[in-house]
Amino acid sequence: MVIGIGAGTNPESVRATMERCSGAIPLRCFTHPDNRDTFSGFDAVYEPVPEEALVQALFSGDIDAAIRGSLPSSSTLSALKRVAGVSRLERVAFLETAEGIRFLLAPVGVDEGWTVDEKISLLVQARRMAPAFGVTDRAAVLSGGRLGDLGRHPVVDRTIADAELVAARTGCDHAEILIENAVRSHGVIIAPDGISGNLIFRTLCLLGGGIAHGAPVVNIDRIFVDTSRASSDYSNSVFIANSLFKK
Repeated sequence: MVIGIGAGTNPESVRATMERCSGAIPLRCFTHPDNRDTFSGFDAVYEPVPEEALVQALFSGDIDAAIRGSLPSSSTLSALKRVAGVSRLERVAFLETAEGIRFLLAPVGVDEGWTVDEKISLLVQARRMAPAFGVTDRAAVLSGGRLGDLGRHPVVDRTIADAELVAARTGCDHAEILIENAVRSHGVIIAPDGISGNLIFRTLCLLGGGIAHGAPVVNIDRIFVDTSRASSDYSNSVFIANSLFKK
């Protein structure tokens, strides 16, 4: 097995990850020729457009899984959508609170999870992955308020109605707006929509001392783990990719 990882900005963080994982999981870096000195002595592919090279290698079978690493989001995910032949990507983020509570969260892309069917699709995929991440597959769907808030605002009413429908169709729990309770007893959390899910992710990981371990793309037939360029270590994403490969 070989896992590809992209290095764009901050290539030193990718090099550090390769050093940490050396000997345990084979890694191949995809990066710009300008970074040749940084990855001297490592298994590396130097291309002017490394995001394209990473995606092509994944779908040609040259690598068994891919991690975005510090490559730019827009161009990398655009290449992934084009080569995979999908109109949008669905991602499930593996997160950890500052207290050490781990859970899967979706949707996390602002254009994801806006319909009941999309939320159910993400929930089903997250439940399937949960055992590989060591969390329970018990799922909770969130809404924009408590049941007692019905009638306060049409948007809140819609999120509650959607959550009740998702819960009824999947057998999951409607946790209302109480995410702080939901994460203590559920391994899968479904946000009301992509914007709120993205805000949960950013608040937890960028303000609240939480950790983002990576976000596998679940609607393609290859293993691709999305990451943040701001990360200083992608080791956990490597282990996610490895776990999904062995699942």
